Amino acid sequence: MRKIAIYGKGGIGKSTTTSNLSAALSQKGYRVMQIGCDPKADSTKGLMEGKRIPTVLDQLREKNDELKLSDIVFEGYNGVLCVESGGPTPGIGCAGRGIISAFEKLAELEAFETYHPDIVIYDVLGDVVCGGFAMPIREGYAREVFIVTSGEMMALYAADNIARAVKNFESRGYARVAGLIQNSRNIENENAIVDKAAEEIGAEIVARIPRCGDIQEAESRGGTILECVPASPMREVYEKLADTVLSLSRDDREDKSGRDELRTVS
Repeated sequence: MRKIAIYGKGGIGKSTTTSNLSAALSQKGYRVMQIGCDPKADSTKGLMEGKRIPTVLDQLREKNDELKLSDIVFEGYNGVLCVESGGPTPGIGCAGRGIISAFEKLAELEAFETYHPDIVIYDVLGDVVCGGFAMPIREGYAREVFIVTSGEMMALYAADNIARAVKNFESRGYARVAGLIQNSRNIENENAIVDKAAEEIGAEIVARIPRCGDIQEAESRGGTILECVPASPMREVYEKLADTVLSLSRDDREDKSGRDELRTVS
């Protein structure tokens, strides 16, 4: 089972990128679970026909010890398993602590053992990498971290912070930065700006996603490019991203023989 975390500044297009990646991986025959780690709880909306699903924390508050996996894990587009950690009651509690509670409940209910996903993708808000938001990398949930950024200053600032946080835990055998995903905003000299940032961070740019109206068209219809605008040239972009992620995972498996194996669905 591969465990991947995708981080990025809020509003950078991280959840859109993650959902389209999950959809592309599912079409290649992998059983994917996407876990949204943002109090907004909108990570999986594009895989659930535009609908928000009940969050782990909301269901915990409502059902407590009677909570079942079927209350918090939902099957979306092409069989992608969707989970939203959710957040605390507004003005009360810590969003990071909410993510920790959600992860603990998923472990208690043996979600991975029950659904047997080949790939788990954590979609994590990266404006602040502390507490629960660092959980996927701090506790070894994720093996690889991809950072979504653009050439905008605040997106690059967040990317640098995320990369620093990951490197703080590398020595413990936890996650590593697998690469940057450039979600382009068409700003002047954007490729060169991101190239320079990647060099400073010490990470590869694994994909450049061009700005395209088809993405907004798919979102307005409540889905991913693969589902709603399958003839779009963006389909190939996300399929290539999926191939790159799989290729990097294979390289990681060969280099680190003690890590989990990636299993293809028959």
